[in-house]
Amino acid sequence: MDRRERKLEQFAADFRRKNGLNATEAIRLKSLLLKNNILTVFLPLKGDLSGMAVKTNGKNIPKHFILVNSNHTIGRQHFTICHELYHLYYQEDFTAEKSHAGKFDKKGDPEEYNADVFASYLLLPEDGMYQMIPEQEWGKNKITLSTILKIEHYYSCSRNALLNRLLKMGVIDSSKHQEFNCDKIKNALLHGYNEDLYKPGNEGQIIGNYGELAKELYDKGMVSESAYFSLLEDIGIDLSDFDKKEDYE
Repeated sequence: MDRRERKLEQFAADFRRKNGLNATEAIRLKSLLLKNNILTVFLPLKGDLSGMAVKTNGKNIPKHFILVNSNHTIGRQHFTICHELYHLYYQEDFTAEKSHAGKFDKKGDPEEYNADVFASYLLLPEDGMYQMIPEQEWGKNKITLSTILKIEHYYSCSRNALLNRLLKMGVIDSSKHQEFNCDKIKNALLHGYNEDLYKPGNEGQIIGNYGELAKELYDKGMVSESAYFSLLEDIGIDLSDFDKKEDYE
């Protein structure tokens, strides 16, 4: 491991520590986003764009914002969130950036590569993964599909993210990477796991105090009533419905 990757591993450990997480446990990402007041929106995006992050210092607007592509599988969305956390908390002089998480492209944008490596360390801690690998499966290419599935569902990650991590750790080689990276849903069902991790989801979901921020802007006269109603409609709340309901109090 070179100096840069060692530093990224330390960043991931630092982030876990600051959020009360030990070095091995799985992260409940939606709870983490809510705890850190990161306004997160899941919307279908075109192409391979995984999402974006925005960091601001303005008043009355969220300081941290993440957009996640809900067309991607749930497992890939989790990797994207961890990728964006690097941009928000560890990239110097960061303001905003669109992301293609999971490419690990050393020849491209160095901060995108850094975010991928950080996400890998954060989402899939090495000590935790080794704890889940039976002793008889220690050694290169000895890990079984059963163990792959157990780790994958414990950490709620994509198969590709897990296999890249195992490849980096020296647990598998490229041939095993290819072997394990097919028939994911079929094999999960055969082993008694559900298929949610391998499918898109969360479209339209919002994590954070979006409604509260909209109300604050309206109360302070920073947006009109119609603009306030429009903001609430974006999260599925139609205030006109309330005028039609009888007050029984």
